Amino acid sequence: MFRRRDFRRLLTVRATSQLADGFFQAGLAVSVFFNPTKQVEPVAYAIAFSMLIGPYSLLGPYVGVFLDRWSRRDVLAISNGLRALLVIPAVLLIWGQSAEWQWAIFAMLVITINRFVLAGLSASQPHTVEKAHLVTANAFATTMGTICYGAGLGASYLVIQLLGNSSTGNAGAAAVAVPLYAVSAVVAWLSYRRMALGPDETELVSHTILGQIVAISKGMIHGFRHLWSRRGSAYVMFVQAGHRMLYGFLAVMTLAVFREYYHDPIAYPDYEDTLAWLAAIAAAGQVGSFISALITPRMSRWLKPGNWVFALLCLLIVVLASLGLGMVEQAFVIGTLLVNITSQGLKIVTDTSIQSNIEDEYRGRLFSLNDTVFNVSFILGMFLCVTVLPQDGHAPWLLYATAGGYVVLAAWYRLTSKRFAPYVIG
Repeated sequence: MFRRRDFRRLLTVRATSQLADGFFQAGLAVSVFFNPTKQVEPVAYAIAFSMLIGPYSLLGPYVGVFLDRWSRRDVLAISNGLRALLVIPAVLLIWGQSAEWQWAIFAMLVITINRFVLAGLSASQPHTVEKAHLVTANAFATTMGTICYGAGLGASYLVIQLLGNSSTGNAGAAAVAVPLYAVSAVVAWLSYRRMALGPDETELVSHTILGQIVAISKGMIHGFRHLWSRRGSAYVMFVQAGHRMLYGFLAVMTLAVFREYYHDPIAYPDYEDTLAWLAAIAAAGQVGSFISALITPRMSRWLKPGNWVFALLCLLIVVLASLGLGMVEQAFVIGTLLVNITSQGLKIVTDTSIQSNIEDEYRGRLFSLNDTVFNVSFILGMFLCVTVLPQDGHAPWLLYATAGGYVVLAAWYRLTSKRFAPYVIG
């Protein structure tokens, strides 16, 4: 697998792109959520995430139709080139302490374009490895991307510490993304022939605006029908969506409890303690993702994919119930590591199911649909959480309720996966 240069080059495109995502998004988050001059309510977390990834998510299904028609190499290169250019004005506005809505416009564009990049990377993967190595390649690539994203988040903390928790530090962290996006674009452009990453076949596209809209809508209908004919893929996508909604609960609680409940405003007026703990949590999450990448291919072969998904959900039930008994900072770090083993394991199984079961003609649009459900479920979970979460985020009962949600999800999937496995290992 690693002997193939096209696979290694696609890994480089993914790594540099997602490392840049980490730097850019960390700069944005710190400037909004951990500004010492601002008071933040829990609902602000949900609103901020929905503003940034909402358009990105709603655009998603239509991105896939274009990925099934356009050169995926061109999509990867042009998208990351545009992002490198768009980050520059966002950085300047953050540095100049302009109104948040001004730089948020550019941030929204950068994150929305990321829809093309992530879906394009997933849809291109089967063109760079043999089918027998697809599970392992998918586990390694997606996990490496997650780790690079987390590394960007963690390294941005060092940049902010060096330059100070100020507009200069936040802008500096975000600015690191510019050369990284540019490198990703150049590698994609120079490494492949125009159609080397697919699609294998393209549909005839009308050149009129109305005709294009009709063609896209028809393409999505065909994509839904094709997915429903592959029940194993549809059901594991549903499980991942349920997990992401409950994960939204955990994300809001973690941000709120570390910003308000554990924060010492006298000793650390600039949230140095909060940022340090969140950096530790981000690092633990990447370790969990790495562990999942190592064990998921082997465990899915040993237990079968459906049983492995069920085991991961059971792990979450135990972790959250235990965390509710002892809500201390160190427990959140350990809990994040274990939660991310499940998160990454579910993502690997879901992506492999789509890559294995879905015809290439529909693969791009269904990856985009999966990404949309992935993010919309997360936002929905965040908004549901803020309706019951106290401002300081300290709510052990909510951890027990979230564990109960996973009990329901695990029980349902246990029944359905016996008839409809995510994919068959040959």
